[in-house]
Amino acid sequence: MQCSWKSVILLALASIAIQYTAIRTLTSKPFQLCPLPSPQNCGLGAQETDPSFERGTAGGAGCDDYPYFSINATRKLHILVLATTRSGSSFVGQLLNQHQEIFYLFEPLYHVYTTLVPRQSHTRNPTDRRVTLGASRDLLRSLYGCDLYFLENYIKPTPTNHTTDKLFRRGASRALCQQPVCDAFGPGDVNVEEGDCVKKCSTLNMTLATDACQEKKHVAIKVVRVPEIGDLRALVEDPRLNIKVIQLVRDPRGILSSRIETFRDPYRLWRIWRATGRKPYNLDMNQLTVICEDFFGSVSTGLSHPYWLKGKYMLVRYEDLARNPLLKTQEIYDFLGLHMDKNVKHWIHVNTRGSNEPSAKHKFGTVRDSAANAESWRLKLSYDIVEFTQTMCQKVLKQLGYKAVKSVEELKNVSFSLVQDKTFVPFL
Repeated sequence: MQCSWKSVILLALASIAIQYTAIRTLTSKPFQLCPLPSPQNCGLGAQETDPSFERGTAGGAGCDDYPYFSINATRKLHILVLATTRSGSSFVGQLLNQHQEIFYLFEPLYHVYTTLVPRQSHTRNPTDRRVTLGASRDLLRSLYGCDLYFLENYIKPTPTNHTTDKLFRRGASRALCQQPVCDAFGPGDVNVEEGDCVKKCSTLNMTLATDACQEKKHVAIKVVRVPEIGDLRALVEDPRLNIKVIQLVRDPRGILSSRIETFRDPYRLWRIWRATGRKPYNLDMNQLTVICEDFFGSVSTGLSHPYWLKGKYMLVRYEDLARNPLLKTQEIYDFLGLHMDKNVKHWIHVNTRGSNEPSAKHKFGTVRDSAANAESWRLKLSYDIVEFTQTMCQKVLKQLGYKAVKSVEELKNVSFSLVQDKTFVPFL
C-alpha cells in the first residue's frame, strides 16, 4: 500500500512536469516545492502569510492546497489592468508606467491574438476562445516572471538573436525606452514621446528588456483582449503570483462612439447609420453586444466578491478618473499598496491640467476638458444609435450607474451629466 501511494504521487508529479513542459518551451524560474506537512513554510520569511492564503477557512487557499507550487517569496506585485479597446485604458496604463519601480507592458496579448486569431476580432467560437485564453494566461504568467523570451513565440517575424522591432507599442513603456534597454535617452529624459523612443532606440533586445524587468520591484500589464475577470481566475489563484486586478469600465455609448471614430473600416456601417439615419440590415451587432455582455458578466463576478478575488479586485469607471484624476489615481495606488511617487503626480499635472496653451499639446487635455471628453460622445452619436445602444445594454448601464436619455434635447445637453454618483469600493 505504501509503495502504491508513492507511485501515485510520482506519477502525478511526472504528469504535471510533462504538461508544463508541453505548454511552455521556456521558463524563467524553477518550481520550488513547499515541504509538507509544515504549514509555517507558507510564510514569507519574517513576513506574515498573505491574507489571501488563509488556512482552515472556507474558500481559503494555503500552501497545503498547493503542495507542488512555490509561493511568491519576494512579494513582487503583479498588476493587471483589465479593459477593452477605447475605454481609457491607455490613460490608466500610463498612470502605472510613470512609477519608477514599475515595469509596464502595453497590451502584449496583441501578439497572441494576431497570431492565433488573425482575422477575427470578436470571436465567440468556444474552441478559439479556449485556445486564445489559455495562451494568454500562459504568456501573462511568463511575463509577470520577467520571462520576455516567451513572448518571442508570438512575434512575427520571429526575433533573431532575441532582437525585434515588432513589439506592439514598445514606445509606450518607459522601461523599454531607458537604459539598459536603450542608450538614446539618459536618466534626465523623463517624458520620452512614444514615437521618439521607437525612432531612436531602434530594435529591442529582449535580453536587456528581461534584465530591466527584473530590476524593477513590480510588473504592470494592460490587456484589452480578455473578455471577463473569470477568464483570469487560474492566473489570480496561482500562488506563484501576487496579482491585483484593476478593471476599467466606461459607458458603452462612449466606447462605441470612440470606436466608430478610430476603427473606421470595421465600423463603417455604424458611420453610415449615423450619417443617413437608416440602420444597415447587415450591421454587426456583436460590435456592441460583446462590450455590454463582457462588462456585465465580469463586473457581476467582481462585485459578487468571490473568495479568490479577496484583496485583488478594484473596479474603476473611466468617467470618475477623468473628472478627478489625482484623487482617483491616489485611490488606485492605495489599493495596490504603493506610494504614488512624484513622477506620477507630475505626469497627471502635465497631461490633464495643462495651462493656457492649446489642449492639442496635452494628450488628455485639461481637467475640465478631460471630464467633458468623457461624455463628448453625446455630441457625436445620433439619438437613434444612442437609443438602440441603451436598449441593447440596459442591464450594464444600470449596473454601472449610467443614465439613459429619453430625447435628443436630453442627449445634447452636456451640462447635465449622465454619470451617476456611485461608489465602487475595492474588495479588500
